[in-house]
Amino acid sequence: MEVNGYTIEPNADLSGANLSGADLRNANLANSMLVDSNLSGAKLWRSNMSVANLRGANLSGANLNHAKLRGADFSNVNLSDVRANNLKGCPTSLPVRWVCENSSLIQR
Repeated sequence: MEVNGYTIEPNADLSGANLSGADLRNANLANSMLVDSNLSGAKLWRSNMSVANLRGANLSGANLNHAKLRGADFSNVNLSDVRANNLKGCPTSLPVRWVCENSSLIQR
């Protein structure tokens, strides 16, 4: 799958990629590098981001409902206004004051 000139596939190196507003529903990004990428407003419903590295990424306003996030690294990720419910697994790390409870990402 190609989006904004980027190949979306497992194990992809999308570090620094601008995927703002992209339609990534059902995308398989398992084990991918998304460090410092811009995914603001992206549609990531039912996407697979298991064990992906998203350190420092911008996910503000993104929709992660039903996404697979088991083992993902969400350290220093911007999660403002994110929608993330009915998740299939939780990230191993989250920004300060964020938790994964009852299959949802919640700001405390």
